[in-house]
Amino acid sequence: MNLIILSPEREIFSGAVKSVKVPGSLGSFEMLEGHAPLVSSLGAGEVRVVKPNGEKMSFQVEGGFVEMLNNEVSLLVAGVKD
Repeated sequence: MNLIILSPEREIFSGAVKSVKVPGSLGSFEMLEGHAPLVSSLGAGEVRVVKPNGEKMSFQVEGGFVEMLNNEVSLLVAGVKD
């Protein structure tokens, strides 16, 4: 699946991923390929990304929104710290 992470200042990440774990407003959740479509608000916390080669990345965010549709994940986030 593909992931794009955008902040008001810049594009933080764009590319293929194996999984994405986000800090949802009501608790964290993980999305894998084939996940049901959804839109959710995000709270402050850590976004964890696993690339297809197993490499792991993480970002601290202060909030935002996530959309999952047709194996495309879009994160619009604020207050990002790599």
